[in-house]
Amino acid sequence: MCDYLFKMKEYWDKRFKDGSSIWGKNPSSSTRHALTIFNRRNVHTLLIPGSGYGRNSKLFSTAGLRVVGVEISDTAFNLAKEFDPHSKFYNMSVLDIERISEMFDAVYCFNVLHLFRQTERRQFIKSCALKINDGGILYFVVFSEQEKNYGKGEEVEQNTFESKPGRPVHYFSENDLMKHFSAYKLIETGLVEDSEDHGEEGEHTHILRYIVCAVSKKDKAE
Repeated sequence: MCDYLFKMKEYWDKRFKDGSSIWGKNPSSSTRHALTIFNRRNVHTLLIPGSGYGRNSKLFSTAGLRVVGVEISDTAFNLAKEFDPHSKFYNMSVLDIERISEMFDAVYCFNVLHLFRQTERRQFIKSCALKINDGGILYFVVFSEQEKNYGKGEEVEQNTFESKPGRPVHYFSENDLMKHFSAYKLIETGLVEDSEDHGEEGEHTHILRYIVCAVSKKDKAE
């Protein structure tokens, strides 16, 4: 594991050990919107990179989808197996998802893409697209430039700030997000307010962007 991924694993292991269900038990508000799109497009199999402790995967598996989650944190991986026993989980980096032999109808990725720098972001998106069946769906949710922490900390790349040691965050404008997914057919973009319960720290609301794209064989070949 490269130094960059080792630091990421170390950060998230500590975060989950200290806080366990650090975002509460309820799924993101974006999951129901995603499920509506998945039902409309006949999605049966779903890959969730960065599945955490299973709060989002559980909604999809309960709805009858066959779900596979990928999580780098050992702690979150073990929590997920208990919280969402109907899904299958791999304890590995999301940058290694091409090692999974299965193919999927869709990817749902919540608040993971913005944790990487530009080179890894491009690699990650391409890896996800390669795991999608022809005509399948990419559904990504990311931090927007309207987040209150935008601009805080050292700027390590354009619009990427390290406000916490070991956790750089990229903040997406709509145009920036669409450029990242320009190789695929755009279905929908938008903003979503997402509330999280941090226990003793209380609730707070993120302003996130989402993008939905379709992937064809031609897209994957280019």
